Amino acid sequence: MRIPIVVSAFLVALLVPSRLSAQSAASQAADLNAVRTQMDALRADYEKAIQALQKQLDDIQAKQNAQAAAPAENVAPAAAPVQGGSVSSSKVFNPDISVTGDFLGVAGSNQVNPSPAMEMHETEVAFQAVVDPYARADFFISFGEEGVNLEEGYVTFPTIPGGLLLKVGKMRATFGKVNGMHNHVLPWTDRPLVTHSLLGGEDGINDAGFSVSRLIPNSVMFLEATGQVFRGDSGEDLYRSSQRGDLSYLGHLRAYKDITENTNLDLGFSFSQGHNAAGIVNGLDVGRFSTRLYGADGTIRWKPLQRSIYHSFVGRTEFVWSQREQFDGRQDALGYFASADYQAARRWYLGARFDHTGRSYNASLVDKGGSATLSYFPSEFSQIRAQYRRTNYADGPTANEVLFQFQFSIGAHGAHPF
Repeated sequence: MRIPIVVSAFLVALLVPSRLSAQSAASQAADLNAVRTQMDALRADYEKAIQALQKQLDDIQAKQNAQAAAPAENVAPAAAPVQGGSVSSSKVFNPDISVTGDFLGVAGSNQVNPSPAMEMHETEVAFQAVVDPYARADFFISFGEEGVNLEEGYVTFPTIPGGLLLKVGKMRATFGKVNGMHNHVLPWTDRPLVTHSLLGGEDGINDAGFSVSRLIPNSVMFLEATGQVFRGDSGEDLYRSSQRGDLSYLGHLRAYKDITENTNLDLGFSFSQGHNAAGIVNGLDVGRFSTRLYGADGTIRWKPLQRSIYHSFVGRTEFVWSQREQFDGRQDALGYFASADYQAARRWYLGARFDHTGRSYNASLVDKGGSATLSYFPSEFSQIRAQYRRTNYADGPTANEVLFQFQFSIGAHGAHPF
């Protein structure tokens, strides 16, 4: 009797786990089938959604192509879109284009340096675009009543090894602050007397060449050093090259520091050297003379970030020391200006400027002047400005003038250097 009982127990021990294992396998198979079913359903829904979105995209594209192909009423048909499709896609290959107009009117008397009663002083057309991930191009063409001029046209490479920023082309030199400003960003209708007397006139140091800049890391302030080499032709009577090697050179050091959250200070030191035109007579090079320029500039800005957001103040000053060699010896002339501009309301600005400068070819001739400005900005795209200007010339009667300026801009214009 004991032997059958032992055998039965042994058989039960073998059969029960196998039955449990079979049941577990069947349950896992059912779970897998359920997951596959859910995946198939999700895949079908996903494909239907993709097809619906693709159909909507095709409909929108067809409507855009139809609108681009169909001429508007009383309007000539447009040219075929670039790259064969959407008008918006063709804009990717076009630069940002802007036009800035500068109209000037003058009343009063100035016998030494007279200006027309009214003139379209300058129209600037800008073309700006990113060339590729490693370069950017900027071109500024100015149209005046006397002709067309390439004010600036250069390409910038910001990723040069060694932390360098390289610019190549025709550009305004970084001598001080005012020399690098375009006319439409000046806080006055004119440029200071020192610019005309010591920096070659309204265009200043503006020539073909290349510029290399680098930030100087430190824990105290923003510090940037710039070195530039130009062909050697700048200004009305500043630099003039008669040989291929008559290059002009420039160095500039800029320091910037936030004093408080509302106030910052910007300082600069500049040096420039090149051959002048004193030795060129009737197109012949009869002497080798050079000009050296030393400059220092300072700008302080105050702009509340929280309260009084429509009030601000900018104070500027710039000193230039010119050493010009010529047949009668070296002329050392000093010139400077100081200005203040206060934002009194959202659109209204008040300003004043004092000028004092000798002349590069004759330092004993000293011109002085003062100006007061009132500016109104209807928007960021236009401005109206009035300026009273009194100038005491060294070789002529005092000039008293009232200048009126109207500026406007259209299109996308990139930000100017701060």
